[in-house]
Amino acid sequence: MSAVSPVILLNPIDDVAVARVMIRAGGPTGISGLVAADQIPRGHKVAVRDIQAGQEIRKFGQPIGVATQFIPAGGHVHLQNLAVIESDHPYQFSVDIEEAGMLPQEDCRTFMGFDRGAGGVGTRNFIGIITTVNCSATVSKYIAEHFNRTGGLDGFDNVDGVVALTHGGGCAISTNSEGYRYLARTLQGYARHPNFGGILMIGLGCETNQIAPILEHYKLEEGNRLRTMTIQDLGGTRKTIAAASEMIRDMLPEVNAAKRTVQPLSGIKLALECGGSDGYSGISANPALGYASDLLVRNGGTSVLAETPEIYGAEHLLTRRAVTPAVAEKLLSRIDWWRDYTRRNGAELNNNPSYGNKLGGLTTILEKSLGAVAKGGSMPLKAVYEYSEIVDESGFVFMDTPGYDPVAVTGQVAGGCNVICFTTGRGSVSGFKPAPCVKVATNTEMYNHMREDMDINCGDIVSGDDTIEAAGERIFEEIIAVASGKKTLSETFDYGDNEFVPWQVGAIT
Repeated sequence: MSAVSPVILLNPIDDVAVARVMIRAGGPTGISGLVAADQIPRGHKVAVRDIQAGQEIRKFGQPIGVATQFIPAGGHVHLQNLAVIESDHPYQFSVDIEEAGMLPQEDCRTFMGFDRGAGGVGTRNFIGIITTVNCSATVSKYIAEHFNRTGGLDGFDNVDGVVALTHGGGCAISTNSEGYRYLARTLQGYARHPNFGGILMIGLGCETNQIAPILEHYKLEEGNRLRTMTIQDLGGTRKTIAAASEMIRDMLPEVNAAKRTVQPLSGIKLALECGGSDGYSGISANPALGYASDLLVRNGGTSVLAETPEIYGAEHLLTRRAVTPAVAEKLLSRIDWWRDYTRRNGAELNNNPSYGNKLGGLTTILEKSLGAVAKGGSMPLKAVYEYSEIVDESGFVFMDTPGYDPVAVTGQVAGGCNVICFTTGRGSVSGFKPAPCVKVATNTEMYNHMREDMDINCGDIVSGDDTIEAAGERIFEEIIAVASGKKTLSETFDYGDNEFVPWQVGAIT
């Protein structure tokens, strides 16, 4: 379509186009002979031809649902006349797996990072306080607040801060449960994360989620970088705060001595995330991030797509890119797990599109997923990981997580992601210490309205004044700059202390 057309037709076989601007009833759509039969809000869908009741409706060249009633050409296609259909695609495995454009090592880009040896490469240099249970959360926050707000880090300019990673669980769960395994695996992932120069793990003492089994099972050793304590052993809150503060003061000179050095982009693990999506997400920011993801992978880096409920209906596009049938089968097994999980809990996968998603023009999970998968670019799918597993394969990979952003990103960071790119159409504002988070806006109106929180604007793709490739290049360069120490906007405001949210699965007894 022309850059000045009021609508964007994404694929010639599509039954709908997306409005660039609000189109009044009776107004032109830019498609020859087609006028709007209804008012079409910006970001929403307009029928480009008559659609019969019961007919599949296509966008991105793929089905996004079925018409629940006759929709005339020019009609508004949304909640009132479009319903989800069960994802039932014929799966093809490992048919799109050419690694085109992989660069020789000598030509790959570099960044300035903290070399942690076998622990990977850090993009930040924090000290972390990990709580095993909610009962140690208050103490841990108090300690972090002392160092961050009352001059406790004066003279240690190379330390990015002290982060208290607190959560609402850690007790009243079975140690044989999925929920326990997820929590323990998440905590150990943060304990070994390269964005931390030092870690202090604090428990209450009597909780189910004990420190010793975590250290033993995941082969974590106490030393200068990792120390532990419990409130009950130390004799209460005040004594714990005093002892913990002294331990952190002991850590500070060594953590502060860490220096950034030239590192290959293979040291970057990028979390691909979207939240507050709208009708433009799959058109602008997500494919631009996918282009940046491809550039990172071609330079030796790793990008991690997640949010299993938000690839539902588009998983067939990923199985085609799986490097082996076993990788594809593992992805489908996680989809099956989610079908069972939602059924057990009286929910459905199509419940995923939020109130804000729908206001922004998204209707079904199939539509949302097709746009969300675009963040993953086009490179082969190398591996599929369960929640918070350590990502040890380079290239493009997938991690099974919920669609809820804080829980999803917590799993990705636990897996080793040291930079996050977060696309948003409605205006998500989260930070995720210790990993810096680059916010990418899907539309210019929101970008201008929330300018203090958005790092990059992809809205000009919608207006036709920018391209996916050019925006992707900008995102790629921003990833390198942020990995090298440039602060994101959320970091300038010191946001990101409250987004550590491990996935709670199963019964709390």
